Amino acid sequence: MQVDEATVKRIARLARIRITDDEAKGLEAELTSIMAWVEQLDEVDTDGVEPMTRVVPIKLRMRDDIVTDGGIADDVTRNAPLSDDHFYVVPKVVE
Repeated sequence: MQVDEATVKRIARLARIRITDDEAKGLEAELTSIMAWVEQLDEVDTDGVEPMTRVVPIKLRMRDDIVTDGGIADDVTRNAPLSDDHFYVVPKVVE
């Protein structure tokens, strides 16, 4: 995948990183080589390989999902500036 200067500038803007035009030209080559390396991973045959979460195959101990400190909604919302029916009331921030 070829990364152009406009894409580099867009990525920098999304990441909130200020870069100059000279830096964008340098990063263009670097990102293109990184993307080429990532494309090489498509060549690896992964059929029959199970997904793994860690290198050592261990089984985690499971526990029952039980609420152990419920029934204290009044205590939880006691210090809230404004609450309603055991919920925090906050100002609307999305129009």
